[in-house]
Amino acid sequence: MEKRIRIQVNGEWQELEIDCRKSLLDLLRDHLGLTGTKRGCDTGDCGACSVILDGKIVNSCLVLAVEAEGKSILTIEGLTSEGDLHPLQKSFVEHGAIQCGFCTSGMIMTAKALLDENANPSEEEIRMAIAGNICRCTGYVKIVEAISAVVRGKR
Repeated sequence: MEKRIRIQVNGEWQELEIDCRKSLLDLLRDHLGLTGTKRGCDTGDCGACSVILDGKIVNSCLVLAVEAEGKSILTIEGLTSEGDLHPLQKSFVEHGAIQCGFCTSGMIMTAKALLDENANPSEEEIRMAIAGNICRCTGYVKIVEAISAVVRGKR
């Protein structure tokens, strides 16, 4: 069964027909071509599909697309402004927090949601925030350093 929904994605309103069984992840990747949001586990365990939905971080694989009706979604593609990388994106590059890159968009979106709520988190708060995001390459040290550098820059 299909349903027409209206959602705001990266600042632009979209009206779409979507199968009621499809996830927000499916909508973003397959219908809107926003492939920066990664499909990892499809069970909400890895964080690769993390996006910001009405100001809160969510695993888009666990949210039905129809649940996003009337809501605002921010994906990794929405962080750039006029071609400029977001400070978190720049910091991840500068600190070598990107290895294979698979977890990167979810990590950055999680960090963005954290900094939107708490502009000055401690290292422990950063580690707690990203605990739902799995990285098999870096051991999280460089990721925490990259997020911490952005925090220090905001002080």
